[in-house]
Amino acid sequence: MRLDKFICESTSHSRVSAKKALHRGDVTCNGEVVKNSGFKVTDEHEIRLDGEVLTIIGPRFIMLNKPVDTICSTIDEEYPSVISLLDVIRPEDLHIAGRLDADTTGLVLITTDGQWSHKITSPKKECGKRYLLETAESLSDDLVQQFVDGLQLNNEDGLTKPAELEILAPNQARLTITEGKYHQVKRMLAAVGNKVTKLHRESVGAIELDPNLELGQWRYLTAAEIKSVK
Repeated sequence: MRLDKFICESTSHSRVSAKKALHRGDVTCNGEVVKNSGFKVTDEHEIRLDGEVLTIIGPRFIMLNKPVDTICSTIDEEYPSVISLLDVIRPEDLHIAGRLDADTTGLVLITTDGQWSHKITSPKKECGKRYLLETAESLSDDLVQQFVDGLQLNNEDGLTKPAELEILAPNQARLTITEGKYHQVKRMLAAVGNKVTKLHRESVGAIELDPNLELGQWRYLTAAEIKSVK
């Protein structure tokens, strides 16, 4: 790989700023200053920029505990993007695997791997998402079977796919769905004459939100968590 490209792949530098760093003599290879942007980097080379060893940034997989009043967009709009909560190099390479509304909290997965995120968001994969929700009205036991049978949402053809509703208290439940329709959880409760007042995503597939993460905090996924998405 060309040295200027290696610098770009390892840092937030553009090709232009990488060449400027080379011209200034800020880059060394195995302890020797290199100014040639076309220098070919191999596995035997230790490249340093301003004394710091550079390593190519590989695919990244992140879990975030999303707070309210943030949006699952790559740019700030009415509310700040969840990407703005991440202190990482080259955040512009990241995208969000599935979205949550601005007033919803909980697990958001963020990655640079498009194929991996497609396995989460593709309806064909039926990746389960589990939510903890609170409602304005009490939840009756007969709703459990209604959610299994499927609900008719406004402006949708056909019923929702079978969903698992676990009633925890008169106004609290866990709901697992395998679809990702627009505002689906809120619309499902509206379809049975109720309203969601609080919504928190606990898991996506086999990936559980880390209980050690406070709202707004994040960490990289473990190898096992990454491999659980198939």
